[in-house]
Amino acid sequence: MAENPAPNQIQFQVSLPPEQELGVFADFASVWHTPTTFVIDFLAVKGPQHPSIDAVGQSHPEAQVLEARVGARVRIPSEQIFPLIAALQQQGDKWLEESGRSEPPADWVNSA
Repeated sequence: MAENPAPNQIQFQVSLPPEQELGVFADFASVWHTPTTFVIDFLAVKGPQHPSIDAVGQSHPEAQVLEARVGARVRIPSEQIFPLIAALQQQGDKWLEESGRSEPPADWVNSA
């Protein structure tokens, strides 16, 4: 038997538009913030890396460029970033346990 929700407790009924059910693929994410908002840009790589080309049109092979496109941008109020971090950590830990995989090395996490 389900318990009755506590008074003043908000319950969300979430729906997902059919055109968004497949989601957006992202190779990586970029996170930045303003004083009131955190922004997560989910990026998809457009093609292989190539040498940088300056304004004159000269190629610089020592400086590689990897072009990416923002597939989705999510903005959340700054007060929600720590609950989001906790939820991501919880789901990450659950995935590690279910998949039997181990966490990536610390230097990989810091370079992403």
